[in-house]
Amino acid sequence: MSEFKFEITKHIATLSQKSNGWTKELNLVSWNERAPKYDIREWDPDHVKMSKGITFTEEELDILKDSLQDI
Repeated sequence: MSEFKFEITKHIATLSQKSNGWTKELNLVSWNERAPKYDIREWDPDHVKMSKGITFTEEELDILKDSLQDI
C-alpha cells in the first residue's frame, strides 16, 4: 500500500468526542498535497491516526448545507 500525506489546514469544528479521546471533526484537509477539501472523520488525540471519513468540495458542502436547512 502506498503512503499518503495529509495536512489539516484548518480546524472548523469538533462534532463529538468519545471516552477514548477520539474526536469527530470537520476540517479542511489537504490530501497528498492537493487542494484542501472539507473532511468529516474521527481523529485520535494527536491527529496521527484517523477513521474512514468523507470529503466534500466547497460546492458539495454548499449543497449539503442547503439540504440540511430544508429538514
